[in-house]
Amino acid sequence: GQPPGQRKRILEANAAAQEFFAAQLASPEAVTARRFLDQRGFDRAVAEQFVLGYAPRGGHALRQALTSLGFDEATLRVAGLVRDGGRDFFAGRLLWPIRDSASSVLGFGGRRIFDDDRLPAKYINTPETPVYKKSHVLYGLDLARRAIGKRAQAVVVEGYTDVMAAHLSGVDTAVASCGTAFGDDHARMLQRLLGTHDGLHGEVVFTFDGDAAGQKAALKVFQGDHNFMVQTYVAVEPSGLDPCDLWQRDGEAAVRELVGRRIPLYRFVMSNVLKGYDLERADGRLGALREAAGLLGAIRDRSLVNQYLRELADMLGMDLEDVRREAANRSRRTPGGSPCRDAHPRS
Repeated sequence: GQPPGQRKRILEANAAAQEFFAAQLASPEAVTARRFLDQRGFDRAVAEQFVLGYAPRGGHALRQALTSLGFDEATLRVAGLVRDGGRDFFAGRLLWPIRDSASSVLGFGGRRIFDDDRLPAKYINTPETPVYKKSHVLYGLDLARRAIGKRAQAVVVEGYTDVMAAHLSGVDTAVASCGTAFGDDHARMLQRLLGTHDGLHGEVVFTFDGDAAGQKAALKVFQGDHNFMVQTYVAVEPSGLDPCDLWQRDGEAAVRELVGRRIPLYRFVMSNVLKGYDLERADGRLGALREAAGLLGAIRDRSLVNQYLRELADMLGMDLEDVRREAANRSRRTPGGSPCRDAHPRS
């Protein structure tokens, strides 16, 4: 177990670090960080709203500042603020504080802004600590928590700047996973905040990029969809822009419309499957049908399964009964793949 009071000391150190980093963002050295924000349309007021910070390049400033405030170095190391060799964990980076729903600072995400940064990764995050577990943190949760409960909706975006652009556009339910793919634990966290038990109210909307990586991410969520008792949707900007770029280019209304145009996750995944086949040819249609039918096991809601089959038949130009028969064959061949395997259907 953890030494008594350790968690409290880590959170205090993180809070002091957040304050230090935020003050540094105004320093002459941070001009590159301010320029980065400026180019994306984020002004000083926005930086203050999201408590953005800057980690000085030298690599010892945070440790010196925090030890002079009375924090011992062991705590700073356990908190992931200082490396074992004594260097600051973050150096020369623009920082976002990652907080829990009660606004305690759990860790930070840092973006590379200098070409000669010794770490090539574009983003680095606080390492796993007693308070920061990447599979259990969502950026923006402190800002979105109340709205998610009130609107029974959560919007999952991909990056920190996307969360900012969404909140600035009035999409105040936006969150993002930090340095890891959105996973089962994140789904359960959102489910608790959505607080819906009958599954009739409530939706989770993912904004995936329209590229191959985005399609892969969508498929992964689709296969983990049983973690949600709510309906899952995808919002994709046709030109492939992420919410931050969209906000920059077309303004706040465009970000709200992006979420408004969401489509069911199953439809997004299904049309991606069909793109891989030549539907003009009989063998192409059959191949598409087989692959698409194989996805049915991930849909828990019976009424959605019927909807999926109808749309699939339409898209393939095939008879609904033939599609239904093929789907039934598929689920018999794959153990545990039956769409009615679930003891708690959504509706």
